[in-house]
Amino acid sequence: MAQIITTGYKALCAAAEEEIETITVEQALAVKDDDDVVIIDIRDIRELWREGRIPGSVHVPRGMLEFWIDPESPYYKDVFNQDKKYVFHCAGGLRSALAAQAAHNMGLAPVCHVAKGFAGWKAAGGPIEEVERKK
Repeated sequence: MAQIITTGYKALCAAAEEEIETITVEQALAVKDDDDVVIIDIRDIRELWREGRIPGSVHVPRGMLEFWIDPESPYYKDVFNQDKKYVFHCAGGLRSALAAQAAHNMGLAPVCHVAKGFAGWKAAGGPIEEVERKK
């Protein structure tokens, strides 16, 4: 018997955006150098190798997000123990909505995500740095 998916990704993303703040690329550009902001890039490492990244952003693979946020996890990262605003982005603004919602639901605050993601950042002429493959 085939699976019947009752809630698709569009509905999940729409629900996330109702719950969390969404900022424009222009707003992200305005806070990129703010010491009270941490830009979290949740894209796959291959996307970073191919496209580059926002300078100063922190790469957090989407599959590890919850484990890196939780201080009780063996994978916990101190980057999530700061009194700062966490700005999530992905390639186009869908995965980051879900990631920001998950972080918010875990208690991380404040969080938001960037509409149009990295593609929007590039289109707006935002700075990008190359990411080299580690050998």
